[in-house]
Amino acid sequence: MVFVSRAATPSHCIRHDTIFRHSFDGSNVRRRPCFAVSPSSWDSAKKGWRGRSMIVAASPPTEDAVVAAEPLTKKDLVDYLASGCKTKDKWRIGTEHEKFGFEFGSLRPMKYEQIAELLNGIAERFEWEKIMEGDKIIGLKQGKQSISLEPGGQFELSGAPLETLHQTCAEVNSHLYQVKAVAEEMGIGFLGIGFQPKWGIKDIPIMPKGRYDIMRNYMPKVGSLGLDMMFRTCTVQVNLDFSSEADMIRKFRAGLALQPIATALFANSPFTEGKPNGFVSMRSQIWTDTDKERTGMLPFVFDDSFGFEQYVDYALDVPMYFVYRKKKYVDCTGMTFRDFLAGKLPCLPGELPTLNDWENHLTTIFPEVRLKRYLEMRGADGGPWRRLCALPALWVGLLYDDVSLQNILDMTADWTPEERQMLRNKVPITGLKTPFRDGLLKHVAEEVLQLARDGLERRGFKETGFLNEVAEVVRTGITPAEKLLELYHGKWGQSVDHVFEELLY
Repeated sequence: MVFVSRAATPSHCIRHDTIFRHSFDGSNVRRRPCFAVSPSSWDSAKKGWRGRSMIVAASPPTEDAVVAAEPLTKKDLVDYLASGCKTKDKWRIGTEHEKFGFEFGSLRPMKYEQIAELLNGIAERFEWEKIMEGDKIIGLKQGKQSISLEPGGQFELSGAPLETLHQTCAEVNSHLYQVKAVAEEMGIGFLGIGFQPKWGIKDIPIMPKGRYDIMRNYMPKVGSLGLDMMFRTCTVQVNLDFSSEADMIRKFRAGLALQPIATALFANSPFTEGKPNGFVSMRSQIWTDTDKERTGMLPFVFDDSFGFEQYVDYALDVPMYFVYRKKKYVDCTGMTFRDFLAGKLPCLPGELPTLNDWENHLTTIFPEVRLKRYLEMRGADGGPWRRLCALPALWVGLLYDDVSLQNILDMTADWTPEERQMLRNKVPITGLKTPFRDGLLKHVAEEVLQLARDGLERRGFKETGFLNEVAEVVRTGITPAEKLLELYHGKWGQSVDHVFEELLY
């Protein structure tokens, strides 16, 4: 069994009515009422809950919250995470993807001035609302979708929460059409790959976003590859819902155990500054030496005591980057949110945090699976548009179907922390050819893909076709990166420039 009954530990649950605690094995335990907040009422609750006025930050942060009438407690932070629980009929799929913009002629990265022209063009032609930082345009918003800039100008779509993978893929296609319509007139293209294949950090323009200035100064103090992560990586990720604390735990554990498989299936970053770099996923490798205090496989998620509270304890001690006040980022690097909670933050002496600050802090933690009011699957390289649809299809099939999810938990139940870490360490180098127990990771991926396909079948939306892009990878055991390397050593004549055409959106 994957789960141990935790009768003594209350499960946080979110319902409109009074609910009762259950143990994780489904049996009733001490039927006492459990405090609950409905997800739909959370936004209104933020404004007056326990006498406070709260605004939850997006990216970029919202305006400063009104000073709290009562100090935040750890329970408030736990309840914030628990407020993400949704009944299954309200589960949605949120897909985010990043891509590199480049000039057609020189292949050089887009400068900020070109990005600003592009953002303004998309806003005017397709009716997006502009997001500004000072007098600089740094993003766009339309409904529940947003476009934002990563530190090196990587262009990111954060998609709306959608019901089916057909809607997800339609959203991706619509976004790429709009971006191309404006960018092509400017002589700009976009590249779907996990790591900048040609240019060094010195060649990457810096975006005018305050939080990135703080990160850029801090990163070299805590790892050797943090600046590479900021300026030269692109990812695709999917954000998924959970119904209860117990459901969150199951999905978190399944997601962490299988994240190296997703890394292998989508491995697409074999070049650095024009040459093979020795990895199939350089993007994934970079995270191993970015900042060990905020990255990794989170072994404590597999502890019997794990739940919302344990994640909060972890996040409270992850060093902060900044606090957002009066439209400025205050450098709080190296200080902890636990100190902030106690009013002992040296960068803001005596000041107490709001839920804005907590939301912002959670966005600066980068494990392979991240918990907010939903779960983020973070292990995949950026890639061409078909793979942008395949990544959410894989995880929806595995995690949104009870049978497939239980099968994954059963399959991975006896994987040791050392085995999970070994996969995390070796997959960026050897992909699906990574040895695992008595075979290769490819053989595990075959079973995982079938479970994903079965899960999508049972959903009933005819979504299994979105897995075709990774089915070929599983069948052959050859990652996208290895195909690029074959082209590089073959018909490309060892010139990486051809990748800009091969993986052009």
